Amino acid sequence: MEPTPEQSPHHAYPDHWEADVVLRDGGTARIRPITTDDAERLVSFYEQVSDESKYYRFFAPYPRLSDRDVHRFTHHDYVDRVGLAVTIGGEFIGTVRYDRIDDRGRPASAPADEAEVAFLVQDAHQGRGVASALLEHIAAVARERGIRRFAAEVLPANNKMIKVFRDGGYTQRRSFEDGSVHLTLDLEPTEKSLAVQRGREQRAEARSVQRLLAPGSVAVIGTGRTPGGVGRTVLRNLLAAGYTGRTYAVNRAFDEGLATLDGVPAHRSLGEIDEQVDLAVIAVPAHRVPEAVADCGEHGVQGLVVLSAGYAERGAEGRELQRELVRQARSYGMRIIGPNAFGIINTAETVRLNASLAPESPARGRIGLFTQSGAIGIALLSGLHRRGAGLSSFISAGNRADVSGNDFLQYSFEDPDTDVALLYLESLGNPRKFTRLARRTAAVKPVVVVKGARHSGTNPPGHAVPVSRIPDTTVSALMRQAGVIRVDTVTEMVDAGLLLAGQPLPAGPRVAILGNSESLGLLTYDACLAEGLRPRPPVDLTTAASPQDFRDALAEALADGTCDAVIVTAIPWVGENGEAETGDGQVLAEALTKAVAGGSAKPVAVVHVEIGGLAEALAAASSTAAPRPRTAASRTVSPEAGADRAAATAPEATNDRAGTTTPATAAARTGPTAPGPATATAALGTPASGTPASGTPASGTPADATADPETPPRPGRIPAYPAAERAVRALAEAVKYAQWRRQAAVPGKIPEFLDDTIDEAGAAALIEAQLATAPDPRGRPLTHDEARELLGRYGIDVRPTLPAPDPEAAVAAAARLGYPVALKTTAPHLRHRADLGGVRLDVADEEALRRAYGELTDLLGKPAELLPVVQAMAPRGVDTVVRASIDAAAGAILSFGLAGAPSELLGDTAHRLVPATDRDAAELIRSIRAAPVLFGWRGSAPVDTAALEELLLRLSRLVDDHPEVVSVALEPVVVAPQGLTVLGASVRLAPPPARSDVGPRRLPNY
Repeated sequence: MEPTPEQSPHHAYPDHWEADVVLRDGGTARIRPITTDDAERLVSFYEQVSDESKYYRFFAPYPRLSDRDVHRFTHHDYVDRVGLAVTIGGEFIGTVRYDRIDDRGRPASAPADEAEVAFLVQDAHQGRGVASALLEHIAAVARERGIRRFAAEVLPANNKMIKVFRDGGYTQRRSFEDGSVHLTLDLEPTEKSLAVQRGREQRAEARSVQRLLAPGSVAVIGTGRTPGGVGRTVLRNLLAAGYTGRTYAVNRAFDEGLATLDGVPAHRSLGEIDEQVDLAVIAVPAHRVPEAVADCGEHGVQGLVVLSAGYAERGAEGRELQRELVRQARSYGMRIIGPNAFGIINTAETVRLNASLAPESPARGRIGLFTQSGAIGIALLSGLHRRGAGLSSFISAGNRADVSGNDFLQYSFEDPDTDVALLYLESLGNPRKFTRLARRTAAVKPVVVVKGARHSGTNPPGHAVPVSRIPDTTVSALMRQAGVIRVDTVTEMVDAGLLLAGQPLPAGPRVAILGNSESLGLLTYDACLAEGLRPRPPVDLTTAASPQDFRDALAEALADGTCDAVIVTAIPWVGENGEAETGDGQVLAEALTKAVAGGSAKPVAVVHVEIGGLAEALAAASSTAAPRPRTAASRTVSPEAGADRAAATAPEATNDRAGTTTPATAAARTGPTAPGPATATAALGTPASGTPASGTPASGTPADATADPETPPRPGRIPAYPAAERAVRALAEAVKYAQWRRQAAVPGKIPEFLDDTIDEAGAAALIEAQLATAPDPRGRPLTHDEARELLGRYGIDVRPTLPAPDPEAAVAAAARLGYPVALKTTAPHLRHRADLGGVRLDVADEEALRRAYGELTDLLGKPAELLPVVQAMAPRGVDTVVRASIDAAAGAILSFGLAGAPSELLGDTAHRLVPATDRDAAELIRSIRAAPVLFGWRGSAPVDTAALEELLLRLSRLVDDHPEVVSVALEPVVVAPQGLTVLGASVRLAPPPARSDVGPRRLPNY
């Protein structure tokens, strides 16, 4: 929509204000500027607003809008007068408008920085969070246009509108004047307003996924008339799973006389169904999908699972079809899983939904699974089923054009039926948001991720998301910082998921090993050492050990305070006739389960070699206990979660549609539930249930939850592994995650002393001046002196260098700086390459300096090519490199490593997201493999790591305060036993890249 010249002579239509948003109930809507073309929509909208709402808006009866009103409300200059509308199906459901005013309340232009704001929401859509979303967006628009405050007049009886302003989190002032409430809101975002915004985002996005996973009715569009085919397969799977809602088969090619198909009602269109359908599974050719989506939107369908292929995986033309599909669905308020999806599963007893191509619905369990690949989804479902594990939910998102892994994290965070979230990802559409959500979720339950397409530098076919250029090692480090358990293969993901879902978190790295095979015990011992664990010497029970011997030994290990976890190794017994007895798995499983039931809360894993039925028996032995009651309100929220996490646990309103519940109401379900392989973990209230002695809650288990007193304690599912290395690797991941959880409970801080030594305003002025003179609009690198000045504003002192274009200049520079000095080349191809002979250190006097100068020019070239400089020598120490850079997708990243070719060749560099805390800085320098060099390796003197941590914090603060600083490299940084010296610095300034994680809530558009 383009404005007329009369409407906006100087400002074009601001299409960047357009946004798709998720409302409180999980439906979507579109926010956009109002234009002159909206006159009829505005009139139609106003006619559907109640007289009471009109009275609240205009403070008097106002039954209809005059032509003058319509003109005024549809003509804006997008600067001093702005109107936004929320639309569903192209029609208005809510509007907001601001008019810039002066200090007397009269119409004004800039530099006046206050505006009067007013809202109107259709009564049928009140309570959906429409006004709250509009406030976020109109406030962002106002800030962009130089407006700093909103003023609003509200009638005292208009409690809903007063609540919208009060709950926004902005600093506000209230007064009562002339019979109305006068509100003034400062629009500068605050910590509270950001927390409120993210809390609303979490609840809305979680609810949108919950609506997809717990529909009251499902229609399969494209159900074949004959057996076979995608649609008919999904219908069969829905029925086989025992779906508790209503099911419909839809195909426009059905004969008019066909009433049922496979026992469910058959219809030619959704319009023939006499109730509103919640979820539609679309299995028609791509060219017919728009027709099906329109039919769904016009008949109130809440969400879509699009199995149809032929979209972005087919190239540019298919990518545009995919974008149009998303636009069409969102215009009706619907979210999409897919296209090219495999389907969704929800094993909750009240739902039992298998709207997928998986022929067998998994057992009920405590693991949530999200995958961007149908093939990988099939493999994971098969692997979990083969090992006796169950799922709480499953989403295979295909091209993930809409619902993504971020949405799944929002849902998993508060889903009471999920203890562990497993994600197979091939692309990250919004890495900043992913790390934020993952950190919050990991604070209460494990998040295990496998990242595909790690080294290609491109997205897989069908994934139309921005490509991040940061190396995979950096991605892995950032995930670790967020508490994500990053593994390399789907097998490792299943291994870790089974342990985390069924066992308590370990209190430390000490591991007891026991079993009936000395060799298998030694293999396990070696694997523990390789993974950084601290194993005790294996206890060999000998091949004659009976199941009772295993039980006694395990009970003793669990009672031993010197170990934090136990690995049981077992091989088949050898009978009197010399043949292996492989059928005793049931007996051994019972013995181990009884030992765990009576022991303390420590994780137990079993490594077995060809013991028939052991894994199945271990799963069955712990699959009969019902999960203990859990509510969202009782979840322990760690300080790391922040205020937005606390807000996110607030219960949602109950959905009045039959067959659907919100996460909060689901938590209040009572009564027995279907058994699942890992449900016993949630059923325990005694220490054996999964609360380690250290106080770390078990996976996904609230620390303050209590067991049903009528439910006897039962052990968690004991995972079994066919190889020692796999069991140990899963345990090692649990140890690292538990350590992160304990640390995350007390978040790091940014030291206050930084504020006293930082000149933020001065740095901003320098940056503005440098960018103003940049010939290239993409920015420019700073000279050495400019970089020194900027870094100095943040307390980072760079040792000066003096140019030495000839020997005489070098001698004069050395005399000025004082001997001893260093003579260095600064040509780009020789910089930081001491191995090429471009550096001479400890030059003691003039004679030595002239000799060194001659050697450099004879060896490497003319002074004009080498660009030599002279610099005063720094105290001896360890040469390190500190860098900060901005990735458009991931954000600002702080990096650290030792200087030199070996570290670069080995990729021995650690990374953390900015802003970094004191804990992040300390972990950063200790994360590299060469870290012992800093702490007195082989008798050398330890260096001043406190000074190094302070440098990291100062650089982090610089790039966080000034996003125009897109790249900084401090190299080398010589860290001595006392203090450090920054010898070289390079800084690049550029207009900051657009950030996808700030501003008002919006769904991505790829």
